[in-house]
Amino acid sequence: MPQNVLLAEDDRAIRHALERALTLEGYEVTAVADGVEALAQAHRTPPDVLVLDVMMPGIDGLQVCRVLRAEGDRTPILMLTALVETADRIAGLDAGADDYVVKPFDVEEVFARLRALLRRTSPVPAGGGGTAGPGGDGGREAQVSDRQVEAAGIRMDLQARRAWRGRRELELTRTEFELLELLVRNAGIVLDHSTIYDRIWGYDFGPGSKNLAVYVGYLRRKLDEPGAPQLIHTVRGVGYVLRED
Repeated sequence: MPQNVLLAEDDRAIRHALERALTLEGYEVTAVADGVEALAQAHRTPPDVLVLDVMMPGIDGLQVCRVLRAEGDRTPILMLTALVETADRIAGLDAGADDYVVKPFDVEEVFARLRALLRRTSPVPAGGGGTAGPGGDGGREAQVSDRQVEAAGIRMDLQARRAWRGRRELELTRTEFELLELLVRNAGIVLDHSTIYDRIWGYDFGPGSKNLAVYVGYLRRKLDEPGAPQLIHTVRGVGYVLRED
């Protein structure tokens, strides 16, 4: 069955153009002009994915996102934003968004990001597939079971979608959880940018994209503790690795 997209965008031209493009792509689209309508529609008929403009009159996209997350709604959310500063992007992630697209955008990028979000809507299967990163030996440092993965002091309950560093539970968005799971499963292995993009987003946005760096930075903020070793390390020009130094 067609998947339903709830689109909230106050710019009429952008809203109509994106609604038409998504419809032609095979989605069922419910388009609204502000955050109040978006919340009402989300409560009335929960969509498969939300596309929210950040800057809307009244209740903006960030507030819509915060309300839904506070209610326990984990529906994937893609933010549309004309704000390009890293702090603005982090604000969206902090509100609970799963991904973002910066205006002006290519509609094919919106499609790619929606496909990636919708692929990750279903709960992780038991065992999470058990696949490793490049080299196929990602489990050599990670303890993997049907329900949990654990490495470098990080423990993740895949079915409950919960994660801890030591005894401290981490509050993670969907994308942050999946990025951390990938790193934990491949603890000690350097994962290159292309591999991470493919595994998490299903699409390599190219060397100019800041998307991965923003998510890694935000995940570090949630993981790092005073006096404790940093866990996510940058391998310049290659990618990232999870390990305790």
